[in-house]
This record gives sequence, structure tokens and C-alpha cells, in this order.
Amino acid sequence: MASLVGRRALGGVGAAPDVTVELREVTGETVRAICRLTVAPHQESFVALNAVSIAEAYFHPTAWFRAIYADGEPVGFLMLDDDDATPLYTLWRLMIAEQFQGRGYGKRAIELLIDYVRSRPGATALMTSWVPGERGPAEFYRKLGFEPTGEIDDGEVVGRLALEPAPRWRTGS
Repeated sequence: MASLVGRRALGGVGAAPDVTVELREVTGETVRAICRLTVAPHQESFVALNAVSIAEAYFHPTAWFRAIYADGEPVGFLMLDDDDATPLYTLWRLMIAEQFQGRGYGKRAIELLIDYVRSRPGATALMTSWVPGERGPAEFYRKLGFEPTGEIDDGEVVGRLALEPAPRWRTGS
């Protein structure tokens, strides 16, 4: 799957009214642009550099990583531990570059990721973790429906989002 696309009105301060957000494969042609994306200085302790994440992905066979684009412009990065043998699906990394934050791109990227995870064998939840701290991502994840499990993994709060099955439309009577 090369790209996941979603178009809808996005909320948030400075949000564009109708933006296409996509999850695209990182390629040889796009990797440098993705690696140049950075978060605000006060957020650097909350997420790894994209170059580090991409390097790690090449040594984890279950890593599924994508660049986040908004109307064709790279704005962020996410990585999933896509282990269908377990089946356990964990959002491993999410970053939206500083200048693109507050426009709803992160939320939309997570919605696209949820659509992808729902298509995976045995998926019932999406897991993630976050570094606790002032001005950290906890509130963002909670607003999306992630609930802390009470577990702490390597100093990070573990969160779980229960996945409802994708709607199945019935035809006929």
C-alpha cells in the first residue's frame, strides 16, 4: 500500500478548511525532506528524530513507516509496529513539524493509521506510549481516545485505543 489518503475539513488553530492528508511511503527521493522536519525545541525530548526512526525501522522487520503529507507537502512522520503474528499494533512514532502543528494533521494522520490497522489481521486495539511531561503529547492522545493502561514502559505511559470494527454496510433487505 503506497499511500493512504483522507480529505476532510480539519479543526484547530490555523487549520485549513479542506486539506488532503496522506500517509506516503518514504522513498529515496523524499527521505531528506522527511529527515529535515523537526519539532519545536521544547518537544525534542518527546520524540526521536525522523532519521533515527527511519534507521531503526530498517532493523525491525515489523516496522511500517510513512511520511505525513498535507496537500502534497511533507508535514510529519509516523511509524507503526505492525506485528500481525501477535497481533499487536503499536504506534511507535508520531511527529508533526513545528510549523504545521495545530492544524489537525496529526489527528487526521492517526485516523488514517486507525483505518490501516483495522484492515490488519486480528486488530482490536492500537497501542502507543508517550513520555510524560509538561507540554507533552498526553492530552493529544487522550483526546483521540487513547486511555492509559496503567503500565509504564521504559519511562513512558502506555496507552490503548480500542478499535471498533469497521462498519459493514448491508445491501438489500
